[in-house]
Amino acid sequence: MSNRKPRKPAAKAGTVSQRQLRASEMIRHALVEVMRENEIRDEALIGVSVTVTEVRLSPDLKHATCFVEPLGAGIETSDTAGHIDEIVKALNVHAKFLRGALGRHIDMRFTPDLRFRHDESFAAAERLNRLLDDPRVRADSFVPNPPPSGEGDREAVEGAGPGHSTPDGPPLSASPPLPPKGGE
Repeated sequence: MSNRKPRKPAAKAGTVSQRQLRASEMIRHALVEVMRENEIRDEALIGVSVTVTEVRLSPDLKHATCFVEPLGAGIETSDTAGHIDEIVKALNVHAKFLRGALGRHIDMRFTPDLRFRHDESFAAAERLNRLLDDPRVRADSFVPNPPPSGEGDREAVEGAGPGHSTPDGPPLSASPPLPPKGGE
């Protein structure tokens, strides 16, 4: 008889373990602290506030993809408008410095390699909002008020329902009449 423990079934491709989720959230919080405490001397990052929206870790926890959004990036009049690629490139240039500072803030066996990407979810949400605000889409999604209770589509489709009269007879009932009490 073997002393081996039974192996867990392999995770499906694309699923994220609880360990990955916990570690990525810890790294995101620590990375925000590192970026707040340390000044990165790069022309593209001077006076720019960066939001770390999400961190995704590889299954072995050695590689982290950090999704960032420069503050005000979606506003055309802001200083960061049109410079998003430069900001993300500057963060990737300084990724080793940030990794070293991150290693002092987290308690993990390995500090993951950092790779920065622009978070496109804000732009996608804005496009969706613009689409939903379009008058043509609003006209398609208009739902009239539901009919008052007692009136509904069922009776209209099925014909006369219980308690309604037929065009040529007495009202219909939902069940047959009961025999009179007293045995008659």
